[in-house]
Amino acid sequence: MYFILLSIICSVFVGVLLKIARKKELSIYQIISWNYVFALISLLIFYNPKINTSFSLPTGIITGSLIFLLPIIFVFQAKAIKYSGIVKTDIVQRLSLFISISFSLFVAKEVFNSYKIIGLVVAFIAIFFTFYKKHQTETNQNKSYYLLFVLCGFGIIDILFKKVATIGDLSFTELLLLVFSGAFIVSLLISGYNISQKREIFSIKNLYWGILVGVLNFGNISFYIKAHQSLSSNPSTVFIAMNMGVILLGSIIGILYFKEKLSKLNYIGLLLSLVSIALIAFSQFN
Repeated sequence: MYFILLSIICSVFVGVLLKIARKKELSIYQIISWNYVFALISLLIFYNPKINTSFSLPTGIITGSLIFLLPIIFVFQAKAIKYSGIVKTDIVQRLSLFISISFSLFVAKEVFNSYKIIGLVVAFIAIFFTFYKKHQTETNQNKSYYLLFVLCGFGIIDILFKKVATIGDLSFTELLLLVFSGAFIVSLLISGYNISQKREIFSIKNLYWGILVGVLNFGNISFYIKAHQSLSSNPSTVFIAMNMGVILLGSIIGILYFKEKLSKLNYIGLLLSLVSIALIAFSQFN
């Protein structure tokens, strides 16, 4: 379970940095591009993987899908926040858990014991309570499809990382070498488009933020894959614990650092997140 904890910490602080960067009016697109450079450098330093281009067609499809989805989902997320707000975007991002759990049940044929079923039910109640707001602004209906892209994108990425953990013809470090390299090229094209066509200004400040985001992104993904490898027969444990952990830690940072105000229902949601994680952890021993 400690791989999940480390992945949660890295994931939350990636979000924290991007939130601060957005307030400072830095370029999220340029930060994303630099992020993959330093995620790749971190991979080379810690694992020194060798280039392996000998793999099966299914592995190539998974690799190619991750190369395009990882940077593009950042763009969809930024668009969803712009048009629908952070709260609604966070809700649909966490509701992508439905897609991951459906995969575990119907494709991976995982057997759920009673503790995990109760933990799953509590998790979804926690998601609703944690992000509930009494007064919400109306979603821009013409751009609400970005929320659907976020929902599907994060759910598919979760499933692909589960498949990565079970691939036999590529080690996860070899696959990450290909994914980070390819994702950098895709993100560079997106960033270049915004600079050339939308007159976005290139700034060296984005490089500094990209270093921090890249190192944390590398940690998030590598620990997440290791969690799936160590719990290969229980993918739902990783899916649920990761989502609940991100909600819990992210909310704590939001309260203490960003001084965000929560309602009583929000606090109930945080408590239920703890209960859900405890049930899921306990289900591993039964």
